[in-house]
Amino acid sequence: MTRIYLDHAATTPVDPRVVEAMAPYWNEAFGNPSSAHGFGMDALDAVEQARRQVAGLLSCRPEEVVFTGSGTESDNTALWAAGRALAGKGNHIITTQIEHHAVLHCFQFMAKNGWDVTYVRVDKDGLVDPDDIRMAVTPKTVLVSVMHANNEIGTIQPLEIIGRMLKEKGILFHTDAVQTAGHLPIDVNRMNLDFLSLSGHKLYGPNGVGALFIRTGTPFVPFLHGGGHEKGRRSATHNVPGIVGLGMACSIAQEEMARESEHTGRLRDMLRNEILKSLPGVSVNGHPDRRLSNNLNLSVTGVDGEALLLNMDLEGVAVSSGSACSSGSGEPSHVLKALGLPADKMHGSLRMTTGRSNTEQEMRRASGILETVVKRLLRLSSS
Repeated sequence: MTRIYLDHAATTPVDPRVVEAMAPYWNEAFGNPSSAHGFGMDALDAVEQARRQVAGLLSCRPEEVVFTGSGTESDNTALWAAGRALAGKGNHIITTQIEHHAVLHCFQFMAKNGWDVTYVRVDKDGLVDPDDIRMAVTPKTVLVSVMHANNEIGTIQPLEIIGRMLKEKGILFHTDAVQTAGHLPIDVNRMNLDFLSLSGHKLYGPNGVGALFIRTGTPFVPFLHGGGHEKGRRSATHNVPGIVGLGMACSIAQEEMARESEHTGRLRDMLRNEILKSLPGVSVNGHPDRRLSNNLNLSVTGVDGEALLLNMDLEGVAVSSGSACSSGSGEPSHVLKALGLPADKMHGSLRMTTGRSNTEQEMRRASGILETVVKRLLRLSSS
C-alpha cells in the first residue's frame, strides 16, 4: 500500500536540494562560526549566505534576521523580549483567540508576570476585524501579535491594515508567519511588522531551526544569554547545517512559490470538491477565499475527529484532527471554539493539507478512502 501524506501544515519533507546543501556542514565544513580560523570562517560565510536568503524571502535587510532553534522560540523571544524592553512604557498586550499555542501560552505566562492581555475575537470564518484591534488599544498598549495565517483553518489575516494602524499609534507589531513563510509573499515593510517568526520544517527545510525578523531600532532584550552570538540577540552556538538548510529552503520557496501555490491549491480544490460531492454531511471550516492554498479543514457531523484520523491512517492516509501540536489532547480545538462551531462539528473536525509532491491520483484515492471511513464510522455509531 502506497501511503499518502496530507499533513503538510504539521511538517514538510526536507527538499532533496536542501539536504544536498546541508551535507558538507555535518562533517566536512564543520567549523564553529565563532572561531577565527579558516574552518570557522567557512562556516560563518555559510551562515551569512543563509541570512541573506532568509532576508530575500521576507524583503528585509540581512542584519535584521536572527537565527533561532524553532518557530516557538522565535515567537517567545519576540514577545517576551519586547515586553521586557517596553515594561516601563506600558503593560498591555493584544493578541487573537486563535493564535498558535506558542503565542497563547507565552501570553498566559506574561499575564502571570504582571501583563494585561486582551484576546480579540474572530468571526465565524476565523478572520479578525482590524477595528476590534483598534478598539482594544489603550494608552498602555505596547505590543500586538496577530498570526499571518491560522495553522488549523488556513484563514489569512489582514496584516497590512492592522500594521498601518499600529504604526500610526507607535505600537510594536509581531506576526507568527510559520504557516506562511515560503508559501505566501511577505514584505515586512509593507506590512509594517516589527517582528516576524518562521520555522524551517514548514517550508521543506530541516527541523530544529527557525528565524526571527527584528526591525532595526526595535526595543529588544535578549531572551538567551551566553556567548553573545547573533550580535548579542540570541546566544548559542550556531546550528550551521540547519541554518544552511533553512536558507536554501527559503531560496527555493522564493523562486517556486507561485507555481507551488497553484499546484497545492488545485489539488486542495479537487480534494474538497470530491469530498463534498460524496459526503453531503461535511462542511468546510475557515474563510472560503482568504485562506492558504493547501489548507482544507472539514467537519463531519456525527463522527469523532480522532477516530477519523486513526482510521485514515490505517488506510494509509496521513491527516490531522487539528493542530499537530495539540492533537491527542482530547480537548476541542480552541480555534474551532473561537469560530462558534457547535460541539459535534468541533469534535468531527479533520485537517488535510496538500504539498509539493502530492498528485491528482492521490486526491482521488484520499477522497474515496475518506468516504469509506466516514460511512463505516457512521454505521458503527448508529448500531
